[in-house]
Amino acid sequence: MGAPSSTGHAVAVIGGATAGAEAAGRLAEHGCNVVVFEQNPRPYGKIEDGLPRWHVGLRNKEYETIGEKLSRPGVEFVPNTTIGEDLGFAELCREWGFSAVVLACGAWRDRPLPVEGADAYVGKGLIYQNPFIIWFNHSHEAGYAGESFEPKDGAIVVGGGLASIDVAKVLMLETTRAKLRERGIDVDLVELEVKGIPKILAGHDLVFEDLGLEGCTIFYRRRPEDMPLVEIPEDADEKRAAKVRTARGRLLEKAMDKFRFKLEPLSAPDGLIVEDGELRGLRFRRTRIEGNRVVPTDETYERRGVYVISSIGSIPEPIPDIEMKGELFAFTDWELGRLEGYPNVFSVGNVVTGKGNIVASRKHAGQVYEAALASYLGLGEDGHRGESALAAGTEAVREQTDQIADRLGDLPKPSPEATVSILEKAHARQKDVGYDGDYAAWIDKVTPKVA
Repeated sequence: MGAPSSTGHAVAVIGGATAGAEAAGRLAEHGCNVVVFEQNPRPYGKIEDGLPRWHVGLRNKEYETIGEKLSRPGVEFVPNTTIGEDLGFAELCREWGFSAVVLACGAWRDRPLPVEGADAYVGKGLIYQNPFIIWFNHSHEAGYAGESFEPKDGAIVVGGGLASIDVAKVLMLETTRAKLRERGIDVDLVELEVKGIPKILAGHDLVFEDLGLEGCTIFYRRRPEDMPLVEIPEDADEKRAAKVRTARGRLLEKAMDKFRFKLEPLSAPDGLIVEDGELRGLRFRRTRIEGNRVVPTDETYERRGVYVISSIGSIPEPIPDIEMKGELFAFTDWELGRLEGYPNVFSVGNVVTGKGNIVASRKHAGQVYEAALASYLGLGEDGHRGESALAAGTEAVREQTDQIADRLGDLPKPSPEATVSILEKAHARQKDVGYDGDYAAWIDKVTPKVA
């Protein structure tokens, strides 16, 4: 264990992934003693469990970046520790003696499908995005024991953001690979994603129609140009806003051509189609857009599918002792994520924005422009694969963390004895979970092997 700084503040960071690691590393640079509490064995968060595994280069690069920051002097990593279960939030904030506590625990819970009674059919025709992508990213690992899903042709995807496109791509890539295997053709997943379905098929003298696939369809309550693939700057005039909407449509068309999924716009889920106790489809209500509002019409229609995947957003998991306001924490200050009754708590990243996608976190992720999104969506073959978009989010967290450090500058620092007490508690928890302070050895030990 490293020796504590006798001059700095002591700060807890809840969540060790992109936002948490960036905050921890930055605070350590400011001379703070930082304890990072991570709920999982590995601190990779949505990079590991939300970013589809075809982003091989980006995932590995971010793993290295997170590890470098969590291994810095002044940072203590505490894995397998869920705040609210293994350690109370109020206890951490009020009894441990930390100068500040930074929430960086992301958004892990799926926003419920907005149809009454829908959740009764989870596992009976209704699938949520987060467990589906977690399965896709980990099912090839030895010892995987989570939920299992089978990509099937003809799925209904309810969504409209980047995450729903990821779900559609998983379905299209995997059903295409299955059809090719029937013909004795084995295609690598990453190669298929990079080159696209039509190009790979052409190399085998095939077209998509030869496969006999219907494809999946994304049902979106707004128009194609409203899909938030590129953010419209807050100060944009109508000319600039129109240009962004055009870029959105262009990106969406390219993605649909390359991966062969379909889109049904102006359609909001309105009812369930249930047969023999299973969800077989949805009734949709046609909508229209008035200004920025979604207005339901009197027209409805039905669509059946092999199953429904809901991908309408991710929200934070509730934490005991934190008041909720709707689906989000009841922040009194949305810039720095302040909480009533916890003057030493700040928040960064998706836990504030309520978005689980690493490249679409409103102000906290900066403005994501066409080139970055094109790379993320897999519409180019330049090898960058979303690095620009992720960098924008990291820069936003860096700026937030500097503001937090500035706030701490006016507070009295804990005594050396208080800091030692905090670190002794952290070391005791590390011992309880089997972590001996060697980050690299721990990661090697807990990294799953490919089956």
